[in-house]
Amino acid sequence: MSLLELFLIGVGLSMDAFAVSICKGLTMKKIDYKMSLTLAIFFGGFQALMPFLGWFLGSQFANAIEQFDHWIAFILLTFIGFQMIKEALSTQEEEIKSVTSIGEIFMLAIATSIDALAIGVTFSFLKVKILPAITLIGCTTFVLTLIGVKIGNIFGMKYKQKSEIFGGLVLIAIGTKILVEHLFF
Repeated sequence: MSLLELFLIGVGLSMDAFAVSICKGLTMKKIDYKMSLTLAIFFGGFQALMPFLGWFLGSQFANAIEQFDHWIAFILLTFIGFQMIKEALSTQEEEIKSVTSIGEIFMLAIATSIDALAIGVTFSFLKVKILPAITLIGCTTFVLTLIGVKIGNIFGMKYKQKSEIFGGLVLIAIGTKILVEHLFF
């Protein structure tokens, strides 16, 4: 598999993380570089880890994972999306916080990288050199996450409540898309 093909796979796999990072950027009053870097490390790290695990496990567990990976992603993204909407609609005056808990980042990183597990299984079938593949995928996701936070932040300051509702709806939509794709296509 060529570097270009691996890069394109990395871009494709990172789109969910990119969308989530835009949503996170929407909630930041000003760019929180430490949080942006934390998001990028988690998202890039999990996008690299999951294909490695898939490659390592190979085909022996592929059927078991494919049966429920979409449900895990759907539940996690929907839960987080509803939490964002609930917070946006809350009448309580709350200090605008761009800080996200490590637990939430961890759940988002897992939810946005579960599909990468199946790619790793495919890599094992195709005898792909795993280290260059996961490095490229992880780095691509890292960079796109940082870009996503910046894009989200540019639009979030003016439209905070609408942005948080939109961000929550995007997370729910991503979870639903994953579920529908796995159940019907």
